[in-house]
Amino acid sequence: MQQHAWDPARFDALYGRSDDPWALEGSWYEQRKRALLLASLPQRHYASAFEPGCAQGLLTEQLAQRCDLLLAGDCAPRALASAARRLQGRTGVRLEHIALPQDWPEQGFDLVVLSELLYYLSPVQLDLVVARLLATPGAALTLVACHWCPRIEGCALSGAEVHARLRTALPWPLACSVDDADFALDVWVRGGNASLAQEEGRI
Repeated sequence: MQQHAWDPARFDALYGRSDDPWALEGSWYEQRKRALLLASLPQRHYASAFEPGCAQGLLTEQLAQRCDLLLAGDCAPRALASAARRLQGRTGVRLEHIALPQDWPEQGFDLVVLSELLYYLSPVQLDLVVARLLATPGAALTLVACHWCPRIEGCALSGAEVHARLRTALPWPLACSVDDADFALDVWVRGGNASLAQEEGRI
């Protein structure tokens, strides 16, 4: 396994060189991926959500329309500043400096979104995040994970390996799983019905 070489300072340096270091804005690939992620959410609306690794807030902006309260964060201050400008005036959204796994909030959520984030953690850090997920307070929880599958330079795990680990470690039923040519998208449901059709009495 290759050595892990990512930390918060590296992310902030990237945003120091560009407001959009991953070319998220204007990309049809990114727009489609966000649309698929949002469409995969089994509930129409959530009371409270957590989105670490929010970058400049493109997904955050859309998630906020589906949540009463949304805590979003990033480990890069420059990314947070960009997200704050995008989300200015939007109620129900709180932005905080968050670096996983150490900054995992104590409160419970009914939606957690981990998008293009977990491969930047070391395997030990990923195991700690899984432990945090398993210990998240509350009865019902929807967990969404979405990651680019090919290996990224300096990352110990690829997105495909991250999702393989999550599928092994999490005991909850999968409500949705998409193996795209480029990314993996998985949605788990704890304490609820993974089948929306069954929940609506269609089965």
